[in-house]
Amino acid sequence: MSNDIESLSHTKWRCQYHIVFAPKYRRQIIYGKYKAEIGKILRTICIRNGVEIIEANACPDHIHMLVTIPPKMSVSKFMGILKGKSSLMIFDRFAHLKYKYGNRHFWCRGYYVDTVGRNKAAITKYIQNQIQEDQIAEQISMKEYIDPFTGAPVKGSK
Repeated sequence: MSNDIESLSHTKWRCQYHIVFAPKYRRQIIYGKYKAEIGKILRTICIRNGVEIIEANACPDHIHMLVTIPPKMSVSKFMGILKGKSSLMIFDRFAHLKYKYGNRHFWCRGYYVDTVGRNKAAITKYIQNQIQEDQIAEQISMKEYIDPFTGAPVKGSK
């Protein structure tokens, strides 16, 4: 069996999902000076709910996450928690954004989700390369040395 299969005494699972969601009106606020803090907030919420972040990336106007969600929690319940709690935490940490972007409405209503299955390596690589593709397409020149989602050094940042 693969090492990414989780287990309890009578249950085994591998519930991995590729999730994409965006701030309301695709505002590019998740990039720049708020990116690291928003990443920490999302990571905190995931840890509290037993969700493992395998890979994540904040692009200029959307977020990609490859996550493992325990089978006791539906994807829609997790996304409700993630987006709802993070909105409150973002507005609590950055109170001035309430007036600029509307209280409790930081994220778009919807999201995209796909099961990973056997495509985990391809999805992981896609998420890792998303910033490079966006930089080429939009000439963005921001360099991150610490991954805001995992807190680990970014691969190839030296």
